[in-house]
Amino acid sequence: MPPVGTATLVTSAPGQPSTAQLAARVLGLLLPHRRASDPEFDARPEHFPFQLAQLADFIAAGEPIVLTLPGFPCKSPNPAKVLGHLPDEGERLSLTFLDELCERIARIHPPGARILICSDGHIFGDLIDVPDHHIDEYSDELTAMIEREGLRHLDTFDLRAVLGDLPYDEKRARVHERYAPSVEELREQVLTEQETLRLYRGITRFLTEDAVNFPGTRSALQRECRRRAYGVIQRSRAWGELIAEQHPRAVRLSIHPQPAGAPKFGIRLLAAADAWMTPWHSAVLHRPDGGWELRRNEEAARLGRPVLRGGRPRHKEGVPARAGAPDPRGTTE
Repeated sequence: MPPVGTATLVTSAPGQPSTAQLAARVLGLLLPHRRASDPEFDARPEHFPFQLAQLADFIAAGEPIVLTLPGFPCKSPNPAKVLGHLPDEGERLSLTFLDELCERIARIHPPGARILICSDGHIFGDLIDVPDHHIDEYSDELTAMIEREGLRHLDTFDLRAVLGDLPYDEKRARVHERYAPSVEELREQVLTEQETLRLYRGITRFLTEDAVNFPGTRSALQRECRRRAYGVIQRSRAWGELIAEQHPRAVRLSIHPQPAGAPKFGIRLLAAADAWMTPWHSAVLHRPDGGWELRRNEEAARLGRPVLRGGRPRHKEGVPARAGAPDPRGTTE
């Protein structure tokens, strides 16, 4: 692989695009969906040297491009935000988008592309108060959804795939011990790096919002969530290092906002007003104009009626303002 920051250049047939040009075209497909921490920046392919080098490596070798995406961990435990603990329309739409993205890449690079979804719920489930059996059920349904929908370009990977049959707590401890940065390192980064500070605040906010039945005061909850936020970041970094070790050439995607030029490319799965919102922290509202967007479940419930599929709520169907309040009983597809 070439040094980071340089794209491989190969001699092309007359009139054919070079490897570097093809890499830029592939990156151009990602840019409209960038989840940016610098949204005001007019980002162009040349602003992403890490990704251009990684893409060029696959293109020059004539191999399918591999992209890794840590995410799709589990549903938030807060019922005000989500419809339940299993994947729903938010996940289905997001997975479909990712598969279609791979299809578009194949039109530029015929060997195509694959996205490995590295479900990270188990790695920090104990810190976010989601039981491992719920995470298992979420991950199993995610894999079943990929198969049902015929999404041929997606694969899944989670903590069950490593360290054999050890209990989850021991797996978490071993991954943490081998790959996680120290709390002291993270505290220093929070003080000196804007991106780490932004991540720390975002995770603290999620932990505070997701807390249900906390027995203490609001200030005690905030202190506890600030403490746990460091643990979540430690585990997330550890999971990312494990994935990078197993897939060192892969293009690294992230569901967190990223600045232009970062080693990871932030990707937005569905439309949402909040740059941090994901399908696992929200419900999907199908607007009367035909668009889909992520909303807190309690907000979506005020704007639409529940739609059931297989006896489970899948999304909210928006009701035009003139139609009055939505029917809480919902409809079945």
